[in-house]
Amino acid sequence: MTEGLETDVEGMADVAERRDELAARVRTHAGEIARELAVFQGGDYGQQAFQTDAGTWTIKYEAGDVQYLRFEPKSGDETYVVSSKQPPEPEALETAMADYGAFVAAYNEYVRSFEGLLADVPEEFPEIESTAELVAERDRILERIREVGNAMASELYRYEGEYGTYATTVNGSRWELKFDGDTASYLRVGGSDGVYLISQYGPPPATEVRRLADDVAAFVESFNDHVDDLEADLSTVSLDGDR
Repeated sequence: MTEGLETDVEGMADVAERRDELAARVRTHAGEIARELAVFQGGDYGQQAFQTDAGTWTIKYEAGDVQYLRFEPKSGDETYVVSSKQPPEPEALETAMADYGAFVAAYNEYVRSFEGLLADVPEEFPEIESTAELVAERDRILERIREVGNAMASELYRYEGEYGTYATTVNGSRWELKFDGDTASYLRVGGSDGVYLISQYGPPPATEVRRLADDVAAFVESFNDHVDDLEADLSTVSLDGDR
């Protein structure tokens, strides 16, 4: 009954150590391929598959380092030769490593297939037209619109208080001037998703300035009519109640 208990148990430490050493060397070597692919493909992460006579090798990389190297033989189970999890079984690793050289050869052939890819790409390009003059003209017009907006804001501030808005419709679009004190905070055309002719942010495109500039005069005229109406209303008020 105790015969088996007296038999020595063969250790697996040597095999495991050899497996771990081999897996570490493969990770380092495959890491070089991962870095080359990351540089060539221009991304922080990605993957590439390579075909050999024995199967398919897929290398996945991230931040220039190998995430995994998977071997899928034409028959049998796949093996993660390199992974972030546990190392492969020694027998599976041995099977995969028998084809590792073919994988590297397939990678090298992949690289060589791009030789001369950029040989005929031109290095000289047409001169770039400057937008400086157009931008200067746009900014000059916007500065004039801002001056008008501030003048309107000053009048609104005197009549309506510290802050508020004045809005009207010009040629089917809503124009809204918001004021804070005697300064225009913004002049927006077209509602909440519209174009800001005046704002604390960057200027609108020159095309939008061209489209809307002709309507600024109509906006000012509408504002003046608004002020005239207010004055007319106030003129009918008497402190003694007479009208």
